[in-house]
Order: sequence, then structure tokens, then C-alpha cells
Amino acid sequence: MERLEINEILAGLRAAEAAGQGAALASVVRVRGNAYRREGARMLIREDGTQVCMLSGGCLEAEVALSAQEVIAQGQPSLTGYDLSEDVTWGLGIGCGGSVDIYVEPVRREDPLLHTWLGLLERGELGVLATLLPAGASGVPAAPLGRLLMRDDGTVQEGEPGVPDAALRTQIVAAGQEMLRALYPRAETRRFSTGDRELDVFLDASAPAPELVIFGAGHDAMPLSARAVEVGWQVKVVDARPAFLTPGRFPGAELIEAAPEQLGAHLNLGPRSFAMVMNHHVERDRVCLRFALESEAPYIGVLGPRQRFLDALDVLRAEGAAPSAEQLGRVSNPVGLNIGAESPQEVALSVMAELIAVRRGFAGGRLNGRSGRIHDPADRPSTSAALGAVN
Repeated sequence: MERLEINEILAGLRAAEAAGQGAALASVVRVRGNAYRREGARMLIREDGTQVCMLSGGCLEAEVALSAQEVIAQGQPSLTGYDLSEDVTWGLGIGCGGSVDIYVEPVRREDPLLHTWLGLLERGELGVLATLLPAGASGVPAAPLGRLLMRDDGTVQEGEPGVPDAALRTQIVAAGQEMLRALYPRAETRRFSTGDRELDVFLDASAPAPELVIFGAGHDAMPLSARAVEVGWQVKVVDARPAFLTPGRFPGAELIEAAPEQLGAHLNLGPRSFAMVMNHHVERDRVCLRFALESEAPYIGVLGPRQRFLDALDVLRAEGAAPSAEQLGRVSNPVGLNIGAESPQEVALSVMAELIAVRRGFAGGRLNGRSGRIHDPADRPSTSAALGAVN
């Protein structure tokens, strides 16, 4: 679930509490075939019927909202399977296809583990929430089976109820630790065996949002910053000119006043940082490029003509700072997807699309004519393959 959706759901929860209303949280826990959303998508349903966020393209929301009212009334969760491969069954005629399992649970004040989890999501802190799912997606509310919350500091919190089987608990904790080691862990349902019993467990992860660091606060940096903020990324804009670094020009972004030679004192580009060098100044761009190359940033975009970029590499080599093949594999120049962008706004869309594709591990391109599931990870390239090698 992305940052903006998290914020919308939390705001909806606060509004429900302020109005003295109950609420239920619906989560996609399993997807088979094609579906509008993937595992981990969530929707909030308030007691007055208000819905926040979406689970599908309109196929499921009304049905899930009805189920949520029963969950709120009874105070117990339910797991329901929806087969939309033949949506005539639902009388919808929308043609979503595929099937999904949706877990709907009441949001109660007396559920501290759930509220701790929601706090992690709000703050973008690392954690994995494991929820034991009932056997069979019957849609009938039933007592919860158990929950664990795992943090990146190694602590494990038990829900109410907890996980009584020690062997199962060990397996779940190991799976959670594996997810915590991933840069961008994805929600999924796994099946665990204990003795002669099998249980499905939904594993959802909270992690910091990706960070876009824009070097240069020129006019064309403004729409790029805006697009990144819109999709929930953390944005930092770096420039030595205070007149260009204003909240009016870059709403929602952190503004860092620093000359290229001072970057080390102000910035630390980590594995979740995406760098975009766009000072439109040869010397400043070269210094920022070198700084980014020496960091852990998985993506380094360099705006501008190819020859100017190659000239910058020649200068770095002459300075004794020749980039390695691994470093160059993280560089994108020219930047963006090839959509024929011309205006700063179009270029920003092109670049943001490339950033999302690299983060997700996709190469980009048109979906038209593609066979199979559009979210299928089987043909995802590595980050360096998605960027393309720079020689």
C-alpha cells in the first residue's frame, strides 16, 4: 500500500473515531489471475458507509462494503473469496477477471497490535504484520486466529490471540525477517505446515517510502518534484541558491541549501534514494554526479545531452575517479521513458514513470499486446538491466 493511500486511510479512521463510528479495514490477501490491485491493497469502510481507497476497478467495493457492515456489527473478521472471471455472477458486467480473497477486520481501540501496526505505516518504519487466515474464504465472520508483529530491531509482538504453536511461530518469524531484509517488501500470503496441519498466513510489510533527491532547483525541477510528491515519494531538492528553494516552488519537498562541494555534510544517499542530476551547469552536474556515483543510490539520472554526460565521465576519469561498471550500471542518461516528451511537465511524467519502473523492477514500455499478467514478476529485469549499461 502506497504512502498516500496510507494517509487517506488513517485520516478516515480518525474521522470515524471523532464521529463515534465503528470502522472496518478490508485487505486484499490473495490474487489469482488478473486483478486491478495486488496483495496488500486496502480499503477503509466506516459505519456510515463511507469508503476510503479502492480494492478493484469498481468490481468489488459495494460487495465488500456490505460485508464490512456485518464485521463491524459482530466485531469479528471475515475472509471472502471473489471469483470475477465470470462477473455475470455478480451482475456487474465489468469484466475484471481473476479472483481475489479479501480479509475484512474491525478496527477496535482494544486491539493495540493493529494500532501499533498502523503507526508503523504512518511513520514509514520497518515492520511485518503476520495474520493467520481462517481455512476457506467463506465470508462468515469468525474469531481471529492469531497475529504477530515483527520489527527490524528483532522484537516480536504477539496479538490477541497470539500464535500458540511454537513451530509455526518460528516459521512465521523467519519469513518476516526475510521480508524485513528486502528494500521494498511486497505483501503476500504464504502457506505454512505444522504437523499434519496447513495454515495460510498473510504477511504485510511497512517500509520507508522511496526518496527522490533532485540536484538543481530550476524551473523543470518543479513539476518533477510535484509528480514525486503526488505518488507518495519523499522528495529532497538541493541547490545553493536560496531564492530558488522556496515551499511555493516545491510544496511537500525538503529543501536543502548546499553547494555541490558541501553535499557530504547534508546528504546521505542510501539504497532507497533515487538521484536526479539537473543543475544545467556542467561543473555542478559533474560534482553532483560523482557524489551520487559514490553513494548507494540504485538510480542516478543525469538530465541533458548524451555527449555532455560522456564528457563529464571523461573529466572524472582524468581526475582519477573513473566510475566502475557497477556504478555506470546505475546511471540513466538520457532520462525517462520514450514518450516524446517536450515540455517540463511532460518530461517530469516521463522521468517519474521511469523511476517507478526501476523501483518495481520493470523495464517500462506499453502494455498493449502483452500476454499474461501485467504484474507478473517473471520477466522483471535487474535494476541495471532496466537502466541499460552505460559504456
